[in-house]
Amino acid sequence: MATVFLILGGNLGDRYAFMNVAKKSLSENAGNILSQSSVYETEPWGFEHENQFLNQVISLETFLEPLALLKKIKNLEKNLGRIKSKERYSARVIDIDILFYDRLIITSSTLTIPHPEIPNRRFVLEPLAELDADFVHPVLGLSIRTILENCLDKGQVKRLP
Repeated sequence: MATVFLILGGNLGDRYAFMNVAKKSLSENAGNILSQSSVYETEPWGFEHENQFLNQVISLETFLEPLALLKKIKNLEKNLGRIKSKERYSARVIDIDILFYDRLIITSSTLTIPHPEIPNRRFVLEPLAELDADFVHPVLGLSIRTILENCLDKGQVKRLP
């Protein structure tokens, strides 16, 4: 069994419902959810849109290998109605990214773990720090707390009650 950190987010439709359905599906088809951060409302990152995102990081104990987990996630996104845009960043009902898979380092045309944008995204780092601020990034050798303290992203990240 491996422990993974995933970030879930979306800014279209019933954002809470999409995240809850995604978490239910992940727990039924990919493993056991060990912990989950608070939900955060965040500005769109990398593009302009009138709708704010909801984001949440979860840790999941999974029996799936990394590529099998990625396939399961992509199928889940599609089943929930995510439409892939030609733009790199766009509005979406759900987006699920693998942040870490244990302490593995994977670089392929299909999958990069740790997620390469973690140090640049406050909307990832704040909920990730809430779950495990002392987790050490296997490539950078720095704790999530330290990466967050040095993050240059000034986007608004608001923890919801």
